[in-house]
Amino acid sequence: MLKAGKILFLKYDDIAIGYKMYKIFLSLFFSALLSAELINGVSVVVKGEPITLYDIKEEMRISDVDANIATDILIRKKLEAAEIDERQISVTSAEVYDDIKKIAAANKMSIDEFYEVVRNSNGLNSAEFKEKTKEKILSQKLYSAIAYSSIDIPGDEELKEYFELHKEEFLRPSAFNVSIYSSQNRTALEKKITIPMFHSDEVQIDEQVLEYNKISAQLSRLLENTKINSFTPVVADPNGSFVSFFLKGIEAPSSVNFESVKNEIINLIMTQKREQVLSDYFARLRNSADIKIIREP
Repeated sequence: MLKAGKILFLKYDDIAIGYKMYKIFLSLFFSALLSAELINGVSVVVKGEPITLYDIKEEMRISDVDANIATDILIRKKLEAAEIDERQISVTSAEVYDDIKKIAAANKMSIDEFYEVVRNSNGLNSAEFKEKTKEKILSQKLYSAIAYSSIDIPGDEELKEYFELHKEEFLRPSAFNVSIYSSQNRTALEKKITIPMFHSDEVQIDEQVLEYNKISAQLSRLLENTKINSFTPVVADPNGSFVSFFLKGIEAPSSVNFESVKNEIINLIMTQKREQVLSDYFARLRNSADIKIIREP
């Protein structure tokens, strides 16, 4: 009898513990649901398309802006997407590739070299950069569809005024003071730049001063985006070996010639004017669009 009673007691205790665990599980489950609702809860609805609190938090993180600006950015994106859809505007893969190919050619690079520079400069892989390029082309097509008249190319007077006001933005270093680490063995090279005390006869080191006007656009961009006293990523050398540049210093920027940056200034001004037209258009569209604020971010 004692044995049977003991067994009955243990079974009852197990049931009690199980019931407590079940209550804890339910509490955690509903807490998780509540958290998910807060994260994914709809904040704004634009033409029937929702913008969630999670979307806003992600935009805040990516663009490094506050909640209000992030919300404005997302509303603009929703309006653009709706407008693109209504006007049946599209961009093909061929158009994206052609645009990237033109930019690479203008910088005297192959497509692969250009992707590598983009990755080292902006941290974007080829797929992400293609998506950014697609967004750019869509924006250009959308501008062409809604603009009432074409924008005139700025004249020399406007270009020179812009140049004088933003001259510092066009200054380039006169030279880079570097140590060039090279090897036929990529693994040995990567180990050397990671562990400075590591020694390998397969890695050669050459001290040089690289003049800005005498190196490729690819290399200059790579060095300009490298912090002093640090290595560039390992890149392939035209001779078949691998190299990494240790940037020891940058010689003072040289003065820049207006003619050398004239085309760059034209592109900047035209881009700004197109964006102003688009901003004005979507500001008017926002005032008349069906936008519902469900909750403040």
